[in-house]
Order: sequence, then structure tokens, then C-alpha cells
Amino acid sequence: MIYYNDPDLIFRPGGAAEALQEAKQQGKVRFIGFTGHKDPAIHLRMLQQNFPFDTVQMPLNAFDTTFRSFETQVMPEAVKRGIAVLGMESLGGSGEMVTSGAITAHEGLRYAMSLPVATTISGMDSIAVLEQNLRVAKGFQPMSAADMQALRDRVRIYAADGRFELFKTTKKYDGEVGREQHHFPAAEKLPA
Repeated sequence: MIYYNDPDLIFRPGGAAEALQEAKQQGKVRFIGFTGHKDPAIHLRMLQQNFPFDTVQMPLNAFDTTFRSFETQVMPEAVKRGIAVLGMESLGGSGEMVTSGAITAHEGLRYAMSLPVATTISGMDSIAVLEQNLRVAKGFQPMSAADMQALRDRVRIYAADGRFELFKTTKKYDGEVGREQHHFPAAEKLPA
């Protein structure tokens, strides 16, 4: 869900929501959820449909609370409704938060895992990153509320404009299928 009219398309008569509900009733799927990374307003519109979602996936990281926050806007609503929260983009999509030096991988993962989530999804492109993530998970101790706030305060200057959350501010992470469905040109045909 990255386009503002995605909820309208999903919930229109004969749309994906009907197909998902039917698949669940037929036992073809056990759980139904949705994901997106662009704007919490889109997630909130999905939740306002009162569809029986089991999960919702969203970006959750120490930078998020400062700019278009899923943590402060969407997560509480999902928790209130008993919908399992799946956290993603804990390090900024491609690790921009870490490679810029604004945060360490350990801090970012630990912060994301300290939130009330069912799981934190972390992309891994090497054995070294897998081992790093396993070290955090094996020795995991949730951050205190004070430590989480201190980290949010420390990165606020970097987080204010979304420059390290490119999934919110650019089309870099937008899928080609979605672009086609919305009649946008393919990403490779766009100027850099």
C-alpha cells in the first residue's frame, strides 16, 4: 500500500479484499495482512475499512517517530485492534542509517525489536549481516523506554526530513507491478 488510492482499489466491489476473504473462508490462506512503507495515512485508511486483518507490516525504526510516523500513528491502532505488527526497514531500507554513521546496526535492530511487534524483519545480503543480526537476536534485551527516547532524540536531526527513510520519500523502493497498476512509467524510464 504505497499509493493513496490503494485502499479504494483493494476494497472496491470485486477487489482484492473480497478475494482474500474468500480464500480464507475456503482454507486456502490462514492469515491476511497488508504492507506498505510510504505514508501512515494510507495504512490508517486500510484499517478504517474494519476488515479482519491478521497482520500489518510497516517501517519501524528509531528515525520513524520524527517523520511520517508509523510507530506513533499506525502501530497503536493495530495493537488496539489485536492485529499483529510486523516491523520492517529497521535500518533504513538499504542500511542508510548505519552507513551514514547516524546509528549502529545493533542500536537500530534492538530499537525495532523493543517495540510491541510480532517480529522484526531485517534484510540480509551477506553472511556477515546474518551473523550480526543473530548476535543481536541471541543476546536481545529490550531497550528501556528512556533509552529508546534517548536514541530517538539523538537521531532526530537526521530524521526530520526523511533523508534516511528513502522508502517514504522516493520511488526507489516502489515495485514495478504497483507502478504499472497505477499507470506510472517504469522506473528505468524515469530520469535519475
